[in-house]
Amino acid sequence: MIRVELPAHLRTLAGIGAGEVRLEIAGQATVASVLDALETAYPMLRGAIRDHTTRKRRPFIRFFACSEDLSHDPPEAPLPEAVASGKEPLLVVGAIAGG
Repeated sequence: MIRVELPAHLRTLAGIGAGEVRLEIAGQATVASVLDALETAYPMLRGAIRDHTTRKRRPFIRFFACSEDLSHDPPEAPLPEAVASGKEPLLVVGAIAGG
Protein backbone atom coordinates (compact mmCIF):
# COMPACT_ATOMS: atom_id res chain seq x y z
CA MET A 1 0.00 0.00 0.00
CA ILE A 2 1.45 3.35 -1.08
CA ARG A 3 0.53 6.50 0.80
CA VAL A 4 0.22 9.71 -1.22
CA GLU A 5 -0.28 13.18 0.23
CA LEU A 6 -1.86 15.71 -2.11
CA PRO A 7 -2.08 19.50 -1.84
CA ALA A 8 -5.45 21.06 -1.01
CA HIS A 9 -6.24 22.17 -4.58
CA LEU A 10 -5.81 18.62 -5.94
CA ARG A 11 -7.80 17.11 -3.04
CA THR A 12 -10.61 19.54 -3.83
CA LEU A 13 -10.48 18.70 -7.55
CA ALA A 14 -10.63 14.97 -6.79
CA GLY A 15 -13.25 15.30 -4.06
CA ILE A 16 -10.93 13.84 -1.43
CA GLY A 17 -11.52 15.01 2.12
CA ALA A 18 -8.34 13.74 3.74
CA GLY A 19 -4.82 14.78 2.84
CA GLU A 20 -3.62 11.23 2.32
CA VAL A 21 -4.68 8.65 -0.26
CA ARG A 22 -3.77 4.96 -0.06
CA LEU A 23 -3.19 3.11 -3.32
CA GLU A 24 -2.40 -0.47 -4.28
CA ILE A 25 0.39 -0.62 -6.85
CA ALA A 26 0.88 -3.65 -9.07
CA GLY A 27 4.58 -4.24 -9.66
CA GLN A 28 7.38 -1.87 -8.78
CA ALA A 29 6.53 1.37 -6.97
CA THR A 30 7.67 4.31 -9.08
CA VAL A 31 6.37 7.85 -9.44
CA ALA A 32 4.87 6.81 -12.80
CA SER A 33 3.10 3.74 -11.37
CA VAL A 34 1.76 5.75 -8.43
CA LEU A 35 0.45 8.47 -10.73
CA ASP A 36 -1.12 5.83 -13.00
CA ALA A 37 -2.94 4.33 -10.00
CA LEU A 38 -3.91 7.78 -8.69
CA GLU A 39 -5.35 8.85 -12.06
CA THR A 40 -7.23 5.55 -12.36
CA ALA A 41 -8.78 5.98 -8.91
CA TYR A 42 -9.42 9.71 -9.41
CA PRO A 43 -9.84 10.36 -13.17
CA MET A 44 -10.47 14.06 -12.59
CA LEU A 45 -6.76 14.38 -11.72
CA ARG A 46 -5.70 13.40 -15.25
CA GLY A 47 -3.84 16.36 -16.69
CA ALA A 48 -3.55 18.16 -13.35
CA ILE A 49 -0.31 16.53 -12.16
CA ARG A 50 1.23 15.59 -15.50
CA ASP A 51 0.56 16.60 -19.08
CA HIS A 52 -2.08 14.57 -20.97
CA THR A 53 0.12 14.04 -24.02
CA THR A 54 3.72 13.96 -22.84
CA ARG A 55 2.95 12.47 -19.38
CA LYS A 56 5.63 14.83 -17.97
CA ARG A 57 5.25 16.50 -14.58
CA ARG A 58 3.51 19.87 -14.72
CA PRO A 59 5.91 22.80 -14.06
CA PHE A 60 4.48 23.76 -10.66
CA ILE A 61 4.16 20.23 -9.27
CA ARG A 62 6.96 18.61 -7.27
CA PHE A 63 7.42 15.11 -5.79
CA PHE A 64 9.13 14.48 -2.45
CA ALA A 65 9.84 11.30 -0.50
CA CYS A 66 12.01 10.68 2.56
CA SER A 67 13.13 14.35 2.57
CA GLU A 68 14.37 14.08 -1.03
CA ASP A 69 13.16 15.94 -4.11
CA LEU A 70 12.27 13.30 -6.72
CA SER A 71 10.86 15.80 -9.22
CA HIS A 72 13.74 15.53 -11.68
CA ASP A 73 14.37 11.79 -11.27
CA PRO A 74 13.17 9.52 -14.10
CA PRO A 75 9.49 8.66 -13.47
CA GLU A 76 10.33 4.94 -13.74
CA ALA A 77 13.00 5.09 -11.00
CA PRO A 78 12.06 2.96 -7.98
CA LEU A 79 10.71 4.86 -4.99
CA PRO A 80 12.61 4.59 -1.70
CA GLU A 81 11.83 1.43 0.30
CA ALA A 82 10.16 3.45 3.07
CA VAL A 83 7.63 4.77 0.53
CA ALA A 84 7.17 1.43 -1.25
CA SER A 85 6.43 -0.25 2.11
CA GLY A 86 3.98 2.45 3.19
CA LYS A 87 6.07 3.74 6.12
CA GLU A 88 6.53 7.13 4.48
CA PRO A 89 4.22 8.95 2.05
CA LEU A 90 4.97 10.23 -1.44
CA LEU A 91 4.32 13.96 -1.27
CA VAL A 92 2.84 15.73 -4.28
CA VAL A 93 3.46 19.42 -3.68
CA GLY A 94 2.16 22.42 -5.58
CA ALA A 95 5.04 24.89 -5.95
CA ILE A 96 4.38 28.58 -5.44
CA ALA A 97 5.85 31.27 -7.64
CA GLY A 98 5.69 35.00 -7.29
CA GLY A 99 7.66 38.13 -7.52
